[in-house]
Amino acid sequence: MTLAEVAAQAAAHGLAVFGAFHPVPEDDAPEGVQTLVLLGPAEPGFWVHLTAQPEWADGKPDPVDRWSRRVIGRLACDLRAKALFPFGGPPWHPFFRWALRSGRAWQSPVRLLVHDTAGLMVSYRGALALRDRLVLPPPPAPPCESCAAKPCLTACPAGALTPAGYDVPACHAFLDTPPGEDCRAAGCRVRRACPVSQSYGRMAVQSAYHMRQFHP
Repeated sequence: MTLAEVAAQAAAHGLAVFGAFHPVPEDDAPEGVQTLVLLGPAEPGFWVHLTAQPEWADGKPDPVDRWSRRVIGRLACDLRAKALFPFGGPPWHPFFRWALRSGRAWQSPVRLLVHDTAGLMVSYRGALALRDRLVLPPPPAPPCESCAAKPCLTACPAGALTPAGYDVPACHAFLDTPPGEDCRAAGCRVRRACPVSQSYGRMAVQSAYHMRQFHP
């Protein structure tokens, strides 16, 4: 098995490999796992694919998570792997730490994860824990190192996302105001300001859905 073969199977379901690494005991991966592969939305096209799936139309709660369980669970069976998810806890799998270990995500100037292809729009739908030790490519350079403008630092109109951290109450309070409609309808301005995010192709309607889950 190769990482390219895993990526090809994931791509058939609107998913992309967002990184992979060889776990050590401190990573809290399941015993016997030789390679942990992180999966995220493949853009453009993920939201169109997802909203055409049965979970989206059945009227039951948590359609995105239920779709993720079905699809990534099936992938895991096909690849003789174990499916792991960032939801469904406690206990919670350390996806933030795994993302950093993958070599394709880093802490941004505003402390959110930034990914080499998804930027600040990065999200993880699940992971495949493989017993095969796959050959992995060298990691790319962190995008923030070559970003001179760093627009993420000044993009938040509420001053809620800064190098000091995330002021969640201030964010919610701003979203309740008329100027907050832009963030509710198109997604967090900080995430959108990232140049890598802008090339990722995520649809505004997808960001609006997630904003409604965060701020009903």
